[in-house]
Amino acid sequence: MNSMSRGHYDNCKKDCYDTCKKHYYDKDDDKKEEKCPTIVKCGCPSFTPINKADEDTSFIVASLTLDTSCICDPSIKLEFASNIVVSNNEHGGNSDKVSLNFRIFRECRHQKNKVPVGGTWSFLTDEKDISTTFSFFVCDSDFCDNDCCTYTVIATVAEDLEHGTLSVNNAILGAVATCRNTCHKCEKERHY
Repeated sequence: MNSMSRGHYDNCKKDCYDTCKKHYYDKDDDKKEEKCPTIVKCGCPSFTPINKADEDTSFIVASLTLDTSCICDPSIKLEFASNIVVSNNEHGGNSDKVSLNFRIFRECRHQKNKVPVGGTWSFLTDEKDISTTFSFFVCDSDFCDNDCCTYTVIATVAEDLEHGTLSVNNAILGAVATCRNTCHKCEKERHY
């Protein structure tokens, strides 16, 4: 609710409202809006060298543990950023294709397996020597529990890496978490 819409009640939409709830602006509404905290958290930068790896070899390049127990109905934006360096990527005068797939996984308490979050993001180059940034973000709101979860970014080699060196430098995972909706399950609702 913004300052321009406070106190506005659209009687045409009365079917959308619970008849027990108030339909007028109350100064206590501002306090209710403040009850939705926002968490900003960043992981630690990491360095992952990858030398002569077979296809489907996986590496953890970044991780972050996030406790959303204080947030009702959380929605989380996860951002990954890194610098990928490929050097001496040549064989017989030609450079080879370097292909990595990145994906974020979530593992919360009481889970046996990691759950993928969002899609797969691919890095592909056939340059002999290159240093470039690689970043993406995904949103996660597909879980019921307000819990402590560990998010992990896993890089998987998509094609055999036989020549040269590859490193994922300064890989970092960050998160912004907040409430998806105004939530009353964390407090008793008042009926007017």
